[in-house]
Amino acid sequence: MAQENANRDVLRILIVDDVEENRFVLRDIIRDMGYLPILTENGVQALKMIERFHPQLIISDVAMPQMDGYEFCRHIKENAETRDIPIVFISAFDDPSDIVQGFNLGGEDYITKPFIPEVVKARVGLHLKLAETNRNRMEINRQLHVSVNEQLRQIEIEKKNILYALVRVERENVCYDEQHMERLSYNCRLLAEAMQLSADYGHLISDSYIETMGLAAPLCDLGNVALPTDILQKTGKWSDEERSVMQSHTTVGAQILRDIKREGDYNDFLQVAIDIANYHHENWDGSGYPCGLSGQDIPLAAQIVAVVNEYCALTENTGEREAYDGGEALAQMETEVGTVFSPDIFQILRKIYRQLR
Repeated sequence: MAQENANRDVLRILIVDDVEENRFVLRDIIRDMGYLPILTENGVQALKMIERFHPQLIISDVAMPQMDGYEFCRHIKENAETRDIPIVFISAFDDPSDIVQGFNLGGEDYITKPFIPEVVKARVGLHLKLAETNRNRMEINRQLHVSVNEQLRQIEIEKKNILYALVRVERENVCYDEQHMERLSYNCRLLAEAMQLSADYGHLISDSYIETMGLAAPLCDLGNVALPTDILQKTGKWSDEERSVMQSHTTVGAQILRDIKREGDYNDFLQVAIDIANYHHENWDGSGYPCGLSGQDIPLAAQIVAVVNEYCALTENTGEREAYDGGEALAQMETEVGTVFSPDIFQILRKIYRQLR
């Protein structure tokens, strides 16, 4: 067992040659270098030995029965798991076209017979070092990729933290119930999950979309953070000018999100949030704002938030009335199905309303 473990730490060189004398000469040279030689007679055998021993370098003859060195090389280089193993060809031929063919197939070098031990050692040592350098480079690239992805992930987290901080300010300006955004997030996620199980929406809603909906929904009224608090908190009717200012929260919120997205976004979160902020007051019949979109022209995320946001508003206490229970809220909303809300989405909401918060 100790010997096996020791052998695993020694670099393994696969020697492929149908001439026994050549194999033994190369074996002795490789052993003299302190490496472990693995001997095979042809390409077919060699492919099996590669799966078993995972050599760090291959020395292969060109002219062999069953599978010649070029065909063997082609198999190695077409396999993603073995293509990085360097191959050094050996042959009695010194025709330049033979050498070029070996290089074109992915071979790294060419040694002619009869063997000169010093030349074999120099070539083998060189390509082992190059292979190690390449492995180190790939590992550094892998670690760099992981590091960059982690930094990007942290950037995305910071973006969301900033956005949610703005939402808290906006919520205080509008005097929303403290749990309004939490309910909106939870209920949008629940509705999206139910829609995923339906024939009409299943192909449009993935698990990642559901997660994104939960994160992005609370940003629907982000634009309120830029509006005057005296208008936001006004209890009486708005003038036409004040109503226009209030309605601008959609485009203002979407622009804030676009400005953040312009600096680089690496997932769908901000785009979904933009769709929600900009279009959640569009109506199914085209009578909403800011663009007068109708039907399926309204982004799906905005359709979901529009239905859930109204349900949450009706089931919360306000200064003017007590909260409706779920059934009463649905009865109120039903009068606007087909004008304000998508009929299909409303029906799915109706089926799950007892699970909503």
